[in-house]
Amino acid sequence: MTVAPKREDYDVVVIGAGPAGLAAAATSAEAGLSTLLLDENIGPGGQVFRAIASTPVTDRNQLGADYWVGADLVKSLRASNAEVIHRATVWSLDRNLDIAVSIGGASAFVKAKRVILATGALERPFPIPGWTLPGVMTAGAAQTMLKSSALVPDGRTVIGGQGPLLWLLAAQILRLGGRIDRILDTTERGNYFAALPHAFAFLTSPYFAKGLSMMREVKAKVQVVSGVTELAASGDGQLAGVSYVAGGKRETIPADLLLLHQGVVPNVNLAMSAGIEHRWDDLQLCWSPVLDASCGSSVAGIAIAGDGAGIGGANAAVVRGRIAARAAVEALAPAAAAKLAPMATLRSDLAKAERGRLFLDTLFRPAPQFRIPSGDTIVCRCEEVTAKDVLDSVAIGATGPNQLKAYRRTGMGPCQGRLCGLTVTELMAQARGKTPQEIGYYRLRAPVKPITLAELAAVPKSEADVKAVVRG
Repeated sequence: MTVAPKREDYDVVVIGAGPAGLAAAATSAEAGLSTLLLDENIGPGGQVFRAIASTPVTDRNQLGADYWVGADLVKSLRASNAEVIHRATVWSLDRNLDIAVSIGGASAFVKAKRVILATGALERPFPIPGWTLPGVMTAGAAQTMLKSSALVPDGRTVIGGQGPLLWLLAAQILRLGGRIDRILDTTERGNYFAALPHAFAFLTSPYFAKGLSMMREVKAKVQVVSGVTELAASGDGQLAGVSYVAGGKRETIPADLLLLHQGVVPNVNLAMSAGIEHRWDDLQLCWSPVLDASCGSSVAGIAIAGDGAGIGGANAAVVRGRIAARAAVEALAPAAAAKLAPMATLRSDLAKAERGRLFLDTLFRPAPQFRIPSGDTIVCRCEEVTAKDVLDSVAIGATGPNQLKAYRRTGMGPCQGRLCGLTVTELMAQARGKTPQEIGYYRLRAPVKPITLAELAAVPKSEADVKAVVRG
């Protein structure tokens, strides 16, 4: 059944129903503001709490206590008067806070007084030789199948990369009876020393005990190889083996499935298309929006909460969602803001939730060899553009990602740069001896998600609209 928005304008429109979006929509609606929450998934939760309302995994220990926090957020949202539409693809947002959304094969437009973007994170591209082979997936994709359908690997499985999600996924797969043959940890040895100055905050944060316990659980059952370099997948039309170097020795192991992960980065496409200012974050190695203390962006009326504002994890995302919603309530209905938690309390909660983050960001900063590929390694999967193709284009005059589109069509496929954008920026920056900030990013325009002509044709039209294009 197709559900169209009930109104043409709202006080607050929240885009994305992950931790930040759920918290923001519930907070805004509880304060009495007309609130619409749009999300393109089949149910609430985003990636962190994916399938929280429908998962077939009912043993709470298998997915971990942190996952089930999402159930309380969904409960609060459903108890509020927020209007929620799932399977809704937002494909345009502009400076006038006009939003175009496609639902059930037809597009509609809504207007907001305030917009809160909670579009979350994407997995960082991991361009190694063979990463486009069938049988190679991201850890996030495997986790989606695990949460939504209780599917776990039963063939020869290798997990490669680094970061908290890698260890969480490994623990979840093992708890559900899945198979993992080897974990190839690509964390650079030098990162441990670089992270030391931030160790105290991490040791006194909730991350430490949870992370240590999870790693012990996994290492008791799976062989873990650390200090891995030169990771590559091989096979003839299908993954057959994974090769790597560790301790100065190269080894190749047979594999049916390779799961790759080296952290997550903000999903910036919709925010950038709205003209919001972004800056290159040298620690997290990604583009992050420029925001004020209330999550407000450079475009009046648009706030960004959650990992789309900079990677901070689920707990921080929830608090950021509440901060952004409270700021919207203060602007539109100041009297109602008195019912909400004070901003000072929320900011203190955020500092607590972000404690230890600097340590994690430094420790799990991915190595250049896994971010900036060379030779025939594919960079842009949609258009099958290699690292050599990009460098050849630079040599004959391509100055940045937008010029590269004319040379090689990078970033112009269905993913619209989500899987190659960061790689292209860093590759071109290195080749031209400039910073990623100087090189820049793709110029993003609506529609920011692929939509059909039929969806555009189904936009409601007035008589004046028809007369403008049809001659009498």
